[in-house]
Amino acid sequence: MAQVTDHGGGVWSIPVPIPDNPVGHTLVHLIDTGRGPVLIDTGWDDPASWDALTAGLATAGVAVGDLHGVVITHHHPDHHGLSGRVREASGAWIAMHAADTEVIRRTREAEPTRWLDYLTDKLTRAGAPDDHIAPLRAARAAGRPRTPPGLRAALPDREIVPGELLDLAGRRLRAIWTPGHTPGHVCLHLEEEHPARLPGRGRLFSGDHLLPGITPHIGLYEDPDDATVTDPLGDYLDSLERVGRLGPAEVLPAHQHAFTDAAARVRELLDHHEERLTALLRLLLEPLTPWAIAERMEWNRPWEQIPYGSRNIAVSEAEAHLRRLVKLGRAEMLPGTPTRYVAV
Repeated sequence: MAQVTDHGGGVWSIPVPIPDNPVGHTLVHLIDTGRGPVLIDTGWDDPASWDALTAGLATAGVAVGDLHGVVITHHHPDHHGLSGRVREASGAWIAMHAADTEVIRRTREAEPTRWLDYLTDKLTRAGAPDDHIAPLRAARAAGRPRTPPGLRAALPDREIVPGELLDLAGRRLRAIWTPGHTPGHVCLHLEEEHPARLPGRGRLFSGDHLLPGITPHIGLYEDPDDATVTDPLGDYLDSLERVGRLGPAEVLPAHQHAFTDAAARVRELLDHHEERLTALLRLLLEPLTPWAIAERMEWNRPWEQIPYGSRNIAVSEAEAHLRRLVKLGRAEMLPGTPTRYVAV
């Protein structure tokens, strides 16, 4: 388990474990302000995670009841999961971009079976085999819908407005909207001289947008009741270029470790996705479903070893890349069900 790190200038990182996840932990950041300490993200909603968060705060000389506010980079449960418990223990306000707040609101208000119906339909149209869809249909028929993780996360009471400074006394923390990983993902630019006087423009809390050795998942984010065709990969690539132009002295991500030279890492990620798109075009010399594409894409392990739930995520990422190719005019979606794509 990584240790609490004092990054200087009133900034700490606290590793909060993610149960049964190879990523290991979320780096929750703590920042001093003139009105009290503020968290950037909170970690997964789990007793062990809560214990790690409170112990980490104590190492930094802070009790959970002292917290003044919580700034959430995005709605995923390893970032927002403990926000409700933090607010109960401290009365802290919680801030998030409006697009991700809407995702939380929609999830909380939906009928329990809505998630199963949506996922079953989505996978059917993607060309998933019957044996993969069968457990979803069985759960629906038995009245045992799966509860999406993070359902207990709090509904934020403040909105993060892109481009504006957050209301943190004595600090200059500016919100940078970086959609892609989620529709409302934000990075947070601490526009203050680096305590070690590293060259560059302050420090960037990058959430999952920019990580030193991991390519964040870019899948579909959609309202099941909205027919708008989104382009999350295009959003992500545009956001990457915007962050690359910031030139921060140091990046403090939500996973792995702090790093410098954000522009070089941005170039690596842009190149990675261009290589993926090029490889997909070679596969699309014949019409293929998103599921068939996902089976043939390069992942961090063979397709046969990818767990059930992770296959759903992989198919979503394949579809995000396919949509990007369609928008660029390099592929087209053929009519019919299941959906098929082909290069043009």
